[in-house]
Amino acid sequence: MTDHSPAESRRAFLGTSRGLVLSGATLALLAGCDSLQKEFGQGGSSAQTARDRDAELLNGALALEYEAIYAYQVGAESGLLDPAQLQLALVIQSHHERHRDVLIQTIDRIGGTPVAREEDSVYLARFDPDLLLTPSDVLAFAAILEKGAADTYLDVLPKFSDPLYGKFSARIAADEVMHWTALTQALGQPMPERALTFGAS
Repeated sequence: MTDHSPAESRRAFLGTSRGLVLSGATLALLAGCDSLQKEFGQGGSSAQTARDRDAELLNGALALEYEAIYAYQVGAESGLLDPAQLQLALVIQSHHERHRDVLIQTIDRIGGTPVAREEDSVYLARFDPDLLLTPSDVLAFAAILEKGAADTYLDVLPKFSDPLYGKFSARIAADEVMHWTALTQALGQPMPERALTFGAS
């Protein structure tokens, strides 16, 4: 392994940390990969195919929530956060747990099969928690994840065939923006000067 200074390691970690939540499989499901788009337009009942595609998109969201829950557990167990910061992290984690539960119920209701949570080792392989060296590292990492999640939920919103699921995606995106705002405030960062911060990717 190449040796880096702590500052270099933190920059590298924070610069690539979106990979924890926005893994390739998750992005493919949430963004609507080509194979899903082709399947959506071919064969079978259009209503059934639309439900299948919605279930795939919801499963992508579920995978996203599993990863977020794990990330906040790592932050909570890091020992770096003061009581107020830890409480913030646990409240946000509880929101992601609620997202997970509602997504599982929704996928079941439309006849899909909810994806299973991966082993901790799979999530752990996507980043190195040893590079979380300060409270600011933990909060900044979480803020990056929340920004990426909000952008992804906004991107997938119009891809659902059922507008109710699009509304659900919008509601989760609003939660992610709320989380990002709380985290950046905890970091002492100012509000962005420009509008339309989210959903541009």
